[in-house]
Amino acid sequence: MGVAFTFATQIPLQQPTISHDPILSPEFLSFVDELRNNVSIPGISLGVVRLNDDKQPVTQLAAWGRKTEDADEDDLTTDASSLLCPSTREHTHMGLAFVATSLGILMDDYAQGRNATPLPPGLARFDWDTKIHAILPDDWKLDDEWSTRKASVRDVLGHVSGLPRHDYSYHPGDTPKDLIRRMQDLRTAYELREKWSYNNQMYIMGAHIIEQYAGTPFADFISERLFKSLGMSTTTVVPSEALASGKVTHTWTKDGRRIPFWFTDDTAYLGAGAGGVISSAEDMVKWLAVLLNEGVELRTGETVIPRGVYDAVTTARHVALGRSSREYGPGILGYGMGWMQWTYNGASIVSHTGGIPGFSTMTAFSKGHNIGVVILINADEKADHAMKILKRAIDDVLQLPSASDISEPAEPELIEGLPTEADEGAQAIKPPSLDLEDYAGTYFDPGYGAIVLCSPKSTSHHCATVLNDFASLSPLDDATPHLYAAYRTLWSSHIRLRHHSGDRFNITASEIFPQGYGKNTSAFETCPRWRS
Repeated sequence: MGVAFTFATQIPLQQPTISHDPILSPEFLSFVDELRNNVSIPGISLGVVRLNDDKQPVTQLAAWGRKTEDADEDDLTTDASSLLCPSTREHTHMGLAFVATSLGILMDDYAQGRNATPLPPGLARFDWDTKIHAILPDDWKLDDEWSTRKASVRDVLGHVSGLPRHDYSYHPGDTPKDLIRRMQDLRTAYELREKWSYNNQMYIMGAHIIEQYAGTPFADFISERLFKSLGMSTTTVVPSEALASGKVTHTWTKDGRRIPFWFTDDTAYLGAGAGGVISSAEDMVKWLAVLLNEGVELRTGETVIPRGVYDAVTTARHVALGRSSREYGPGILGYGMGWMQWTYNGASIVSHTGGIPGFSTMTAFSKGHNIGVVILINADEKADHAMKILKRAIDDVLQLPSASDISEPAEPELIEGLPTEADEGAQAIKPPSLDLEDYAGTYFDPGYGAIVLCSPKSTSHHCATVLNDFASLSPLDDATPHLYAAYRTLWSSHIRLRHHSGDRFNITASEIFPQGYGKNTSAFETCPRWRS
């Protein structure tokens, strides 16, 4: 397969001038194409940026593979839009940095007297140390007994509020107020500031704090203060705007099944704070160029990101991983607000990833080594491959000995709290204490809402529909007891409970497509990598 690429000294808001010295080597471009073919990735779009001696960005853009299902040949281009999304993995998420930066810009507005909305009575200032209970609107207030209400803005954006991820607790049709008030009914896992634990809802909260105090919709604030200021002309948080442009890529699962673009305008409004930014490699290198220049727009000299905000969000304050790992190498993995910090091959890296059904993304920069890289993949659960491309790009541009290997096997992911196969084999499985039909019925949790569990013998009209959805995938499993339910969240349409032992059932959430999607009309499902 071929590769489409361009290289240019790009000046935001002006036409680029051509550079005759590409940043990336032909060997690197061949490496990405080989990797894409070896692991069956539909399409990859990539951008690399460095600052020249005049502090102007020199960029190279490249694209490999498919943008659409209908194309007869490779049609992905570097202006194709992808969703810079919250992650189904345990680490960082691309859109969060935009939210943390936007919140910092709003704080700077208050500090400089540019605010459009007064602070609540009794609150003298709004900064990273402001307590959540003090800044939330009166009708969003949380119970005094809820420990996380004592957290500061820095705590919740730094993922040390003590509340773990509860991504299946919010649903289409919820308002931000619904989501935030329900958080006090969700189980905490740690004491405040005890341990780093990622939580999407905290960034959703951050986005809607911006909306309340900026006096304008979040989409308008981030567009005006970041996207337009940086010349990111095709970047948006509104799916209908992106889809109308015709530049949004089709999306696929890790197994090659095409799926729809995941967010609608309504669900994106709820989830935009957790990373619903839609952008392209062409636009993202402009974001990276300004980050390499510590928040100053290179053409005009305008400070888009105040230096105090830049330092606050990119400085690691919490330990996300206190040991070495294959993914992040030796040393600890630090977290600021929306950004990870780690070291690769002697280079200090600031990065964040993203992944939802249909997309895997990576953005990274190293100010000390003057390099920024964005990688956009139009299939899910390809984060390992995005990391491999990032590392090889750093090696290539900085002319370092390569520490990545195209044939390197991925480590299996262990999900905390779930038994491994070894665990299951090490102890005898106890049968359920009740007949399976006796577990069926309606259950309610104040944090998660109502759910109707169906057994294979349930006969209600609702359960018949649910069972038919699962049966479209394969015959229902009679060997191991299962319960089934329709459960609509931002990330799922159904859940299944598989008996583990005694009265314990393991839960898997998925999105089922009984009639398939796109050209392939056979039924299938896609399962985000987190489970409860």
